[in-house]
Amino acid sequence: MKKFKLLGFVILYIFLSAPTFANVLKDIKGKVIDADTKQTLPGATIFIPDLKVTAVTNNDGEFTINNLPSKGTYIVEVHYIGYKTATQVVNFATAGNLEFTLKSTAIETKEVVITGSLISSTSKRNSASSAVLGKDQLLQPSSNLIDALTKIPGVSQITTGPSISKPVIRGLGYNRIVTLDDGIKQQGQQWGDEHGIEIDQFKSDRVEVLRGAASLIYGSDALGGVINLLEPSTAPEGQVKGELITNYSTNNGLSTNSLMLNGNENGFVWRARGTYKNAYSFKTPTGYFPNSGFNETDLSGMVGLNKSWGYTHLNVSSFRNNIGFYEPTLDAAGNFVREDGSPFETSDYKSRDLDYPRQDIRHFKIALNNNFIIGNGNLKADFGFQQNQRRELEDGPDPSLFFDLKTYNADLKYYIHETNGWQPVFGFSADAGNSKNKGIEFLVPAYDTYGVGVFAYAKKNWENSTFSLGARYDFRKNTGEQLLIDGDEQFAPFVNKSSNVSGALGFTHQFNEEWNFKANAGSAFRAPNPAELGSNGVHEGTFRYEIGNSNLSPERSYQVDAAIEYEGKIVSASASVYNNYVHNFIYASNNGETITAEGNEYPVYRYGQVNANLYGAEASLTIHPVSFIHFENTFGYVHAQNNTLGRPLAFIPAGTLRNELRFEPKLKGTNDAYLSVGINSAFKQTRVDDVFETPTSGYTLLNAGIGATFNLGKQPIKLSVSANNLLNQRYYDALSRFKPGRFDYENPNLGVYNAGRNITFGLYVPFTLVK
Repeated sequence: MKKFKLLGFVILYIFLSAPTFANVLKDIKGKVIDADTKQTLPGATIFIPDLKVTAVTNNDGEFTINNLPSKGTYIVEVHYIGYKTATQVVNFATAGNLEFTLKSTAIETKEVVITGSLISSTSKRNSASSAVLGKDQLLQPSSNLIDALTKIPGVSQITTGPSISKPVIRGLGYNRIVTLDDGIKQQGQQWGDEHGIEIDQFKSDRVEVLRGAASLIYGSDALGGVINLLEPSTAPEGQVKGELITNYSTNNGLSTNSLMLNGNENGFVWRARGTYKNAYSFKTPTGYFPNSGFNETDLSGMVGLNKSWGYTHLNVSSFRNNIGFYEPTLDAAGNFVREDGSPFETSDYKSRDLDYPRQDIRHFKIALNNNFIIGNGNLKADFGFQQNQRRELEDGPDPSLFFDLKTYNADLKYYIHETNGWQPVFGFSADAGNSKNKGIEFLVPAYDTYGVGVFAYAKKNWENSTFSLGARYDFRKNTGEQLLIDGDEQFAPFVNKSSNVSGALGFTHQFNEEWNFKANAGSAFRAPNPAELGSNGVHEGTFRYEIGNSNLSPERSYQVDAAIEYEGKIVSASASVYNNYVHNFIYASNNGETITAEGNEYPVYRYGQVNANLYGAEASLTIHPVSFIHFENTFGYVHAQNNTLGRPLAFIPAGTLRNELRFEPKLKGTNDAYLSVGINSAFKQTRVDDVFETPTSGYTLLNAGIGATFNLGKQPIKLSVSANNLLNQRYYDALSRFKPGRFDYENPNLGVYNAGRNITFGLYVPFTLVK
């Protein structure tokens, strides 16, 4: 409670003191024109990522942005449909009227500025291996946020049916991936197989994925990469805008509705969103899987100020998800039945009322994001509080397992304005967490966790090259509480401390407008989490008994990667390779030991450490032979080895190849019309640790889609229909928790296929209430 009051005091102090940092007001004007015809382009979008400011050109192709800082250097990004995105570094102290010249292109326009790295820059100037999904891509049908991200090469997901997805980047997942939302590390139960990401998938207009070690920026846990969900850009000055999203999917009756409003009045900005999702049991090619429905309710809002001294935004969000689970029970014919042996009826599968067992997941977050212009630089200060509650309900509303985790975060970065091409950054971060057990069953002890980190970073820009280097120090302490049950010790007390020095080097070189090269070398670390340190109980979702090890050392990662990129008039392509060596890789293993608990026999998994090596490649190729044909191809592969035991690492994604052909005709009365056919292929995964899992066969899925934007008067309405797994293919994904060997310990041949044919109907309505 005292910590929460302190956070409230910090928030109040910043709001009251913000005007003391004020600079002289600055208004910037400009226009956007076609590079060839010199005609102005009305409706172009101007965006300054580091200031969260947006403007739109008027009918004369001109724009004005008010209340900007009077000094400082910022990247300005300009978008217009059918044109190559333009960026320009602008010094506000000397800026006059700006002019952006955009070149028409058949290649799809892309989000080109990366903000998730320490210094915002264009993707060509950013050495990190990165990818961005913009609004159009995030609106494409998907069951959740992580499912949407798997279109990016190198990104996979651990699934528990359509309702739960955990991100995997270059073969690493769980606590080895950092997810940022509203500038704050998402803190839930990342260690758990059946624990998803508690974030509204429509909350962000843009998601950046950084692939590779990122401890220099984010400290512990960023061994595999970072998923950065960016707060939507604010509405242009004097406008109130909004959007309505409605989807319906046939496979599990998933209905999705999301409404957002977004306003800006003289720099006072606000936003509100509500999302509701509801689904019944999903259907495989061989039938429905019982009690696999879910419902999700998300509310979020923001109020803030965009002024000459910078910005301050207060974000609040509430996420609640109820998910049905089914513990496998079979009749003599091998069909799923209820625990009492009675069969399921068709109406049971399509009921939206969840049976027991099920999960009740709640996540509340409040984040204060600030960027103050101070002296010869700017201070970014992010503060956050979040509470994650996970209730596992076995046979009634009273939870058997109940985790209650509260986390406090503070992150400060001071950026010194560029001088002679050099851009230095200094930072400090701290976090504290407290987890309580409020149920009657126990897996992980109650614990406290504390961490602090400091870093220094610098980037040097030349005309065609950049070089960056940095170092960081981190310290973390995990303390587990003792628990006695009827005089027997369930959890022994423990204290685990770890510290680490991380470093990173990066280099980019632009040979010409088409060819670009980037390379990185760096180290990262991950402190063992409380589940790995102190577990002692049945992990229901994985059908095993887990025992932690309080003497675990931190994982240390050493990674190199390199990429070559080409962007021409009709072709764009990229190829990258990487190698990631992880010392003291933590994983749980079984040596044949079993234990009887809760009346059942379970295999005992004890946490230990090995050395591991992961290497792989990613590639993409997009071809626009003519303006109305778009052919996109992506490839990803990772090879992971347990060097200590001389066998593959378990639960590594199979290699993937995705191909999509889109026909984009110009039809009278419509915009953005398309017809698409796609093939998603996964190679067989035979490189498995057979102690833990079974191999999976390769598969190929046929997908298709059609859509267009229509105008009812001046109101645009986007309609779409998409079909996934059109041929109703039977398959097991290599990372599915329902595949044979993971689904039922007693029957390793029993599995549940991934979802069958699914057709989704979508409606998207962007609107303006005040203009």
